[in-house]
Amino acid sequence: MKKQLFALLFALVPFMAIAAPGPDVPHSMTPDLQDKESLQRGMQLYVNYCMGCHSLEHQRFARAAADFDMPQDLVEENLIFSSSLAYNDLMQISMQREDGDNWFGAAAPDLSLHGRLRGTDWIYSYLLGFYRDPSRPTGVNNTVYELVAMPNVLEPLQGVQEMVCSETDQPVHGQSPDPLSGKYQSCDVLQVTQPGSMEPAEFEEAVYDLTNFLAYVGEPSKLQAQALAPKVLIFIFIFGVIAYLLKREYWRDIH
Repeated sequence: MKKQLFALLFALVPFMAIAAPGPDVPHSMTPDLQDKESLQRGMQLYVNYCMGCHSLEHQRFARAAADFDMPQDLVEENLIFSSSLAYNDLMQISMQREDGDNWFGAAAPDLSLHGRLRGTDWIYSYLLGFYRDPSRPTGVNNTVYELVAMPNVLEPLQGVQEMVCSETDQPVHGQSPDPLSGKYQSCDVLQVTQPGSMEPAEFEEAVYDLTNFLAYVGEPSKLQAQALAPKVLIFIFIFGVIAYLLKREYWRDIH
């Protein structure tokens, strides 16, 4: 009996583990790898707006197309723009790291594992956090990654977003109050001042799709694992019933 209880407790250890807290970011999202339309839109956004600088060196066009139920001819016509890339190739870019260092001050990283490294909440908040900052070389800054070197490539969709400041009685870290009013300047509200081609809710959905795609890229096999999981559980249940009946048959004469 003690051995059985020990085995049960050992099996429950993964379910009792407490997840590490996520990054402190203003927005959160929950990836849905079963939403293939979202993943298709996310892949399209990535190829059109991100893949000029950021490669996916561990992801193939063909693998994503198969997982998202996308026909080969559709992918080749709409998602592969370089003559040096083919349907079965990895999603690599032609820009050299030296060029990235010269143009942006740092080479654009490969994003194959960025969803697992940073977390989807961080990526989602980062993409929503760009705002106009004339003091920066690219003209923008970011609420999640201060002094960001990356330009806001999604600005045509979102529009121009600016930081709105207001006076507050609450102390602001690293800031002295105004000597006349005694108030602090709080600059933590983002506002779109020049609309883009998308409405705010539509843009947030687009950023969700893009983040969802990066979550998939970080672990493409997860889709197959989720599809296989119910079959494995059914097998374990049937095997358990058979094993229990077999055990009763073996031990019936002994008892």
